[in-house]
Amino acid sequence: MPLFNYEAMDSQGKEIKDSVEALSSDEAISKIRGMGYFPTKVREKGGGRRVRQEKAAKLGKTKRVRGVHGRVKGKALVQFTRQLSTLQDAGLPILRSLRILEEQQKPGTLKNVARAVANDVEGGSTLSEAMAKYPRTFDDLYSNMVAAGEAGGVLDIILQRLADFMEKAATLKRKIKGAMIYPICVLTIAFGIVMGIMTMVVPKFQTVFKDFDTELPAVTLLLLDISEWIVERWGWLILIGTPFAIMFLFKLIRMSDQGRYVHDRVNLKLPVVGQLIEKTSISRFCRTLGTLISAGVPILEAINITRDTAGNEVYRRALIEVHDSIRKGETFAEPLRKTKVCDSLVVNMIDVGEETGDLDKMLSKIADNYDEEIDILVGSLVAMLEPILVVGLGGICGFIVVALFMPMVALIENLG
Repeated sequence: MPLFNYEAMDSQGKEIKDSVEALSSDEAISKIRGMGYFPTKVREKGGGRRVRQEKAAKLGKTKRVRGVHGRVKGKALVQFTRQLSTLQDAGLPILRSLRILEEQQKPGTLKNVARAVANDVEGGSTLSEAMAKYPRTFDDLYSNMVAAGEAGGVLDIILQRLADFMEKAATLKRKIKGAMIYPICVLTIAFGIVMGIMTMVVPKFQTVFKDFDTELPAVTLLLLDISEWIVERWGWLILIGTPFAIMFLFKLIRMSDQGRYVHDRVNLKLPVVGQLIEKTSISRFCRTLGTLISAGVPILEAINITRDTAGNEVYRRALIEVHDSIRKGETFAEPLRKTKVCDSLVVNMIDVGEETGDLDKMLSKIADNYDEEIDILVGSLVAMLEPILVVGLGGICGFIVVALFMPMVALIENLG
């Protein structure tokens, strides 16, 4: 019987290296999971060629499906996950469940991905292995939680938790985007109106002022110079292109790890907006980590997944330090306290969760608490932006009105 070398993690997150006898790699993976380990690498000892032949045979049996590389809407994926959980809870085989969901989907990427996953499962792959082949639909968090659910025999419960997690994450994202819609719309409309005044109204006044034969005030001269710069010197193109240039510059900065770190660190120092980014990042990594731990994913593997989905370089580096410290035998709370990226309340709650053995529940409570604070902060930010926008737009309109009518007043006084 062939011998397979494997690398795996136990329930404590310790790395295990050993070998097991099995007829195929799938059987070896099943045996490793039966021992309570989470396999990360499995390879036949001295049989690389045979393994490649087995994979080629499987690939030949698996039907290739086109149109699996597009984007899938979060709402559709949540619905797919809930339906799959319900079918698993009803006791249907996983292949039958996938075929049912494939038939129910509208034509598009998700339908094609469901068909491809079902074909892979029919070819001998596990559900998590099949989903991992399509990372644009099922990310690392999704596929690893499914793998934990398969290993523990609680796939229906894990899928339900995963759907709840995705819904809460989507809700938080919608709230933040919704708060930005109002100021962006107001600024866009105001910019269009000001550009219209500068390009069509002010030049006509400039023609009238030439016939006055009087010295114009400094504010009027400034307005006329700005209008001339916008109309005759392509100033309007510079004003429109500046936001896109800034966005492109930020993308260039974020292409390197150090650039992302500096950018995210500066953002965290911004007034009000920095607090919003901080609370959003903490809520996200706490909810992700809590969901993974509750699904039975080993703590070190869960931290690695959370690190890669943190979305903020400052917190990603903090989780790397926490991961390295836990490998050395330390607790979660102490290295997190040393990074100084979370306030004392978060660290103390995590410390209590470790002591009581309910770390996953405590992380979820932290995320829920921060979500409530984010709601309040978003409301405060919108309330603060309204008077700022009103004052700013009023100042611009007042400047234009004063600059245009001061020469009129001077002309009337001269005529009098």
